Amino acid sequence: MARNAEKAMTTLARWRAAQVTEQGGSAKEKERRPFLASECTDLPKAEKWRMQIIREIARKVAQIQNAGLGEFRIRDLNDEINKLLREKGHWEAQIRELGGPDYARVGPRMLDHEGKEVPGNRGYKYFGAAKELPGVRELFEQEPPPPPRKTRGELMKDIDADYYGYRDDDDGVLLPIESREEKKAIQQAVADWKAKKEASVNNEGEDKTEEEEEENIYSVTADDSSSDEEMGVEGERDLGQPRFIAHVPVPSQKEVEQALLQRKKQELLNRYASESVIAQSEEAKELLGVSSTSSA
Repeated sequence: MARNAEKAMTTLARWRAAQVTEQGGSAKEKERRPFLASECTDLPKAEKWRMQIIREIARKVAQIQNAGLGEFRIRDLNDEINKLLREKGHWEAQIRELGGPDYARVGPRMLDHEGKEVPGNRGYKYFGAAKELPGVRELFEQEPPPPPRKTRGELMKDIDADYYGYRDDDDGVLLPIESREEKKAIQQAVADWKAKKEASVNNEGEDKTEEEEEENIYSVTADDSSSDEEMGVEGERDLGQPRFIAHVPVPSQKEVEQALLQRKKQELLNRYASESVIAQSEEAKELLGVSSTSSA
């Protein structure tokens, strides 16, 4: 009986195909979905093609749930589903332009078999077994949530005198350490002071010996006493004190006063007399044979 039914269906199918061919030639080619959604200007046909794409997506989503298909077949199915989703979006945009409903706004979201929204990365979505492929699983691993932040009241709850270090000396540990370090610092300071003092004393002794070793150019020996008497040096000196000789001519008090007076006169002339007056006075002195020193 089943065999006869199959034969009848096969015959009926052949007869129907022949009838369609006779009536419209290649009717199936005319009913093929357009490659571009913008080529369709009929709203009912656009709705028809959109529903056809949705059925294809549903069929492929059911197939991709089988993890035994292999990695390459699963990747191909996932690519085909994403391609159909993009095509569905083009048809929905065309339907909106033709005056139909906006399915992008009112339509349901794409859900998986568990009722959750299909995850994706920058528009590309993964379905079924594709989410467990190598390199894809890491994309959907959720990081652990950060620990909740404490409020200001919770933070202030743990702050007491120990937080500010008010009772650090009460444990009896810090004071002995500080006293020991203080003694060490004092001993070190005393040792440094003694070393500096000894070094300064040694330096002073060396300086004195160097000064004694240097030749005193102003000292006069006993052999030079006769020369002092010939030059008319007055006064007597003690035997234990060194005697000095002036190696430059020392002016007398009168010569010093004369030099100061001449200097003051010259300053007054430079301040109140002009250069012409000074020149004339110098010429007159030369004519009279009077020098500036004699006039002064």
